[in-house]
Amino acid sequence: SEPVARAVAEEVGRWGSMKQTGVSLRYMMEFGSRPTERNLLLSAQFLQKELPIRIARRALELESLPFGLSRKPAILKVRDWYLDSFRDIRYFPEVRNRNDELAFTQMIKMIKVRHNNVVPTMALGVQQLKNEQYRTRKIPTAFDEIHEFLDRFYMSRIGIRMLIGQHVALHDPDPEPGVIGLINTELSPIQVAQAASEDARSICLREYGSAPEIDIYGDPTFTFPYVSSHLHLMLFELVKNSLRAVQERYMNSDKDVPPVRIIVADGAEDVTIKVSDEGGGIPRSGLPRIFTYLYSTAKNPPDMDCPSEGVTMAGYGYGLPISRLYARYFGGDLQIISMEGYGTDAYLHLSRLGDSEEPLP
Repeated sequence: SEPVARAVAEEVGRWGSMKQTGVSLRYMMEFGSRPTERNLLLSAQFLQKELPIRIARRALELESLPFGLSRKPAILKVRDWYLDSFRDIRYFPEVRNRNDELAFTQMIKMIKVRHNNVVPTMALGVQQLKNEQYRTRKIPTAFDEIHEFLDRFYMSRIGIRMLIGQHVALHDPDPEPGVIGLINTELSPIQVAQAASEDARSICLREYGSAPEIDIYGDPTFTFPYVSSHLHLMLFELVKNSLRAVQERYMNSDKDVPPVRIIVADGAEDVTIKVSDEGGGIPRSGLPRIFTYLYSTAKNPPDMDCPSEGVTMAGYGYGLPISRLYARYFGGDLQIISMEGYGTDAYLHLSRLGDSEEPLP
């Protein structure tokens, strides 16, 4: 009803103006290494205050996007997800004991699932705007404001999912050795690279009927603290791009197909992973655009009006910019160096998480 909607809008405005509290990774690791009932209760009480602030800020931003983007059906759908999640947390009774905490944990787990498709749905909204722009030529092609918003929005989403995911994962009664919530203190980048490579190759095989080989170099005994799901996501994206470039370049060639190479280097400051291919590279004019949303090198991008259920080899144009945000979330970075006519090197710089006392976004 209208009074209820107005009350929620006022509440969102109030919470959206509050300051969010950053949590450092070192704190997450120290706190999570003792997932006692008391610590889990404290964590839930913190999230009950913190999540509405972060979710309200995003809901408010979704209301005021340039070029009429806020009115696109896909964006309205995402805004409604954020409003539903805000209401769920705000109207949940105060968490005071173990039973409250367990019920709260189930509820935020459902919120995380509700937001699973935020990225493709946002991409659909921006695509709807781009299509309209090309048809009517009404709006300027400068999408800078939208790119800045999407960077902020997706970075905030990574933060919200990290906070929820960490709290939920601390309830695992039988965690693997060295695993604290989502953080693996003894993560093997070689093992994650192997798993991500297998996943990317199986999609390439499904799509093209064959897939280039992948050679992985580095010390198999080397480990460092990191979030394995984040590293898997980034490597999967980079390897998938390389496989597609090589596959399409050599599809009708009788030359030997060169492998994609992954090199893991353990440096004093960063762990760096290079994904290197001989897929023909990216023209210099295209390089500034590869980190902008909805620039895709795919010849036939998937139909945006019905985002596909499965993962495709390419198409929506958000794989690289989102991978870079995941790297930057923990103070790392992603750089792409291309040699047109030869191939592309992607450098993934990862910070060592145990050392960081900086509050995360």
